[in-house]
Amino acid sequence: MPKLARVTLCYGPYESSGVVQYRTFRLQGLQAALRARGHQCVMEETREWNTVELVVNGELVFSCDTKQLMFGGDGKLDPVCIEAVNAVENAY
Repeated sequence: MPKLARVTLCYGPYESSGVVQYRTFRLQGLQAALRARGHQCVMEETREWNTVELVVNGELVFSCDTKQLMFGGDGKLDPVCIEAVNAVENAY
């Protein structure tokens, strides 16, 4: 995978405190982890509830439930972020 990949981060709305809406607080660590490795992140809202998907060169390389990601942070201690970054770097 090219070191400076363009990663499309597709995310859907999720429920918090009884309200369903698009939020990026749980995506901050994932974005930070990808940018720290030199990747460019492009955020894209989708209709799929509770879903985060990483797309590289038109191929889905990783997906998870939004609530699996840690709230805020830099992504260094979040095992899901580490798995996502590895999936991006192992994409072809």
